[in-house]
Amino acid sequence: MTGPHPRCPAEEILAFEHRFSCLRTAVYRWDVWAAAYLVGGGCSDDRFSDFTAGLVALGREWYERAAACPDALAEHPAVRAAPGSGDLDVIFDQDLNFAACSAYERLTGDWEDWAAYADARVTTDAEGRGGMGESFAFGDDQQIRRRLPRLAALASCSSGALVPHQPTFALLLSAPAPFCESAG
Repeated sequence: MTGPHPRCPAEEILAFEHRFSCLRTAVYRWDVWAAAYLVGGGCSDDRFSDFTAGLVALGREWYERAAACPDALAEHPAVRAAPGSGDLDVIFDQDLNFAACSAYERLTGDWEDWAAYADARVTTDAEGRGGMGESFAFGDDQQIRRRLPRLAALASCSSGALVPHQPTFALLLSAPAPFCESAG
């Protein structure tokens, strides 16, 4: 996914941005943020925005899997390959966050219209957010291993960076993720 084509009508660009925003808002949760923390070797609020954009960019199947159970990202080929490549930006997609804005500006030449739309959307998004779920400390190895066992197996919880972690990786990969059933 790369965003709307810059020659789309303005209404289609705004519709794309609305849908994109809804999808990102739906995964704006602590458990997803913890997954981003493990995948990215840490995760600020700006990086989390890039991560949620990246989840949308993965396509429907992976987005829905990650939304239902963020620990399922341990099965994504790019996440599994990241320890060997050292790529801490896997899944993070900053460019997609700005694709609609850029397309709208190129089409209309009007930044102020986009800014007004974005300001109105922020209020709507905040009202539509159903909460982030149960908060927990990402630096707490025990909490991370309990909540995201497969991603924790790929990551060194002391540094957050993706590196091979334990010889029990195969066991954890096949273990049920206890919090996946209630995610939603």
